[in-house]
Amino acid sequence: MTKLRWCLLTITAVLLALLPQTTARAADQPITDPIPERPITSGLGLTVEEYASFPKSEPTPAPVDPRLMRWARINAIGEVPDGSRRMYVPDLNGKMYLVENGTPHVYLDVGATFAPDFFSGRGLGQGFGYVAFDPGFKHNGRFYTVHTESGPGLATKTPDLTPQPNTLFHGIINEWTADDPSAATFHGTRREILRLGFAGQIHGIQQIGFNPTARPGDKDYGLLYIAAGDGGQGQAAGNDDPQDLAIPHGKILRIDPRGRDSANGEYGIPATNPFVGKPGDLGEIYAYGMRDPHRFSWDTGGRHRMFLGHIGEHAIEAVYDIRAGDNLGWPDREGPFVFNKSDRCNLYPLPADDAAHGYDYPVAAYDHDPPADWPCSGDIGRAISGGYVYRGHKLPELYGKYVFGDLVDGRVLYTDEREMRRGGPRAPIHQLMLFDTTGKRVTMQDLAGDKRVDLRFGTDGRGEIFLIAKANGKIWKVTGTRHFAAGDVGHTRVSHTAGPENWAPITPAKWRFEGDQVILAEPGESRPGPRRPFEYAVLTKGPQFGSVRIDADVRIDTPTDIGNRDVIIVFGYRSDTQFYYAHLSQDNTIYPHNGVFVVNDADRVRIEDQWDPVRSRGATPAITDTKWHHVQVVHQTGTGEIAVYVDHSKTPLMTAVDKTFTSGRVGFGSFDNIGRLRDLRVTGTGVNG
Repeated sequence: MTKLRWCLLTITAVLLALLPQTTARAADQPITDPIPERPITSGLGLTVEEYASFPKSEPTPAPVDPRLMRWARINAIGEVPDGSRRMYVPDLNGKMYLVENGTPHVYLDVGATFAPDFFSGRGLGQGFGYVAFDPGFKHNGRFYTVHTESGPGLATKTPDLTPQPNTLFHGIINEWTADDPSAATFHGTRREILRLGFAGQIHGIQQIGFNPTARPGDKDYGLLYIAAGDGGQGQAAGNDDPQDLAIPHGKILRIDPRGRDSANGEYGIPATNPFVGKPGDLGEIYAYGMRDPHRFSWDTGGRHRMFLGHIGEHAIEAVYDIRAGDNLGWPDREGPFVFNKSDRCNLYPLPADDAAHGYDYPVAAYDHDPPADWPCSGDIGRAISGGYVYRGHKLPELYGKYVFGDLVDGRVLYTDEREMRRGGPRAPIHQLMLFDTTGKRVTMQDLAGDKRVDLRFGTDGRGEIFLIAKANGKIWKVTGTRHFAAGDVGHTRVSHTAGPENWAPITPAKWRFEGDQVILAEPGESRPGPRRPFEYAVLTKGPQFGSVRIDADVRIDTPTDIGNRDVIIVFGYRSDTQFYYAHLSQDNTIYPHNGVFVVNDADRVRIEDQWDPVRSRGATPAITDTKWHHVQVVHQTGTGEIAVYVDHSKTPLMTAVDKTFTSGRVGFGSFDNIGRLRDLRVTGTGVNG
């Protein structure tokens, strides 16, 4: 090992020691919650409008897995690189569409071409999986497809590289040459360039693609990247295929479709590939150690990095910054943790000598967050769908953000490209909101009409982003951005609110007014009626407010060793049994704490987005000490949007949408704790009582 390599490994080891996932634990101590940090609610949202809807399609043979029973298994979208602005969309069930002005038509029927061996009825990625257009397509008419085959026909077809034992499926890459690149339907020739054999019906060839940042004359120009999964075999005892450099499984391959120096003579092996010339190693390998390399893309700005969305086995969904020769560690590692094949329930800390292995770890990741009683061998329903760094010009607030998501539940996420640093702390992940063209907040589950969205992403030639759902066979284009609960709340202002003459407490004897402070000096006590805060005071100065922004400093005076400490900000107050309140607490693990609630002549109901009832966990605790904290509550009554900010954060701690009350007064209080408020300022639209 060179001195430089040893120094780099040493530095990496030091950095890893600083990361949250490698806190001091015994190497054999399981980690039950690998990534405690949840995606951060972003105040930024995307406006989407429907772009295209596709015909219903059926898998071949008829599926038994309900996850394959989709309206149309559209799998990607991209722009044909010929200046026509046509978009291409593959359907796993066999057809390739071109879309012009939002209307799709069949360009090529891949399934029919390879029938009866074409196979799309088992395995989530089987069928016509992907298409990649040669960057010179306008002139040469070439593009490439991936499809799967099974059945008796395989007996006469041989994989080009070492197949997995007991091969059941083949993944095949074909080159097509159109006689007329501008034609609406394909007519031309084809040739098979690479065939791989897989023992399982999952984790086959997931994607193929060309580096869009490479230009003629660059060493990467015209080279085809191939994401080949582990065939679903990597987690099996005794299987180490992703680490075996003699076979293609669990790797990203890179080939030259115009070359001829491969073993089958149908493609070339780039001399710059990292394992070229090494005895026993496949020269086609670009990076390795992968389970399910689902989607990759290049940042067309910045440093032109290649990012990979990698689907995990037990718990980790990850984004990697991929470079030549990288080893992601599977199946010895799942993300930045040790994977133990004999334990399907836990991951483990990295060993002290981890740097010596040379594994490369994610630049961003989230975990599955299963409920406590979830069987550890069961599929929790989490899987990353890799995306793109936005470098378009229509959405400046999205610029430089890597937009991706969870393909199952349809969450749309982002990280900042500048924060995704190899060897550094993982980049924070933010969850984006979605809005339809009327301004109504929606989710991908709403748009897809199904809890299982099967979300994918794509871009056009200008970098604008599209969202895809197999559930109903539709595609949406991102057309704008907007901030949650933003906009003018009104211009009526109330301040200088200290003093008993400005407040109406539930129990006046429990309150003190000193200087500019409003002090709840004694704990409240439970009262008859619906479950609601025990003690609060309503601001009587000024009018009732419709849309409103409340700014104040608050403090919890109850000692921190008492776990259920809280104060509340009241808004939309109509009566003692009709109001909203933001509950600010150091406990985010029980239903009544650290959330946004509505009381409407019944027990309080939690309404904010951050509460996860399955895991019994809410937003990050708002206040964990006895110091002053700035709190801002915004309520836009027109949309029902409610946002709570703490300590001048640009991202809301809590968000909710509710239209129960459209006006009311504001207040301050607690359940059964003591605390205080100062410098209260209320801005909004004054309304008559």
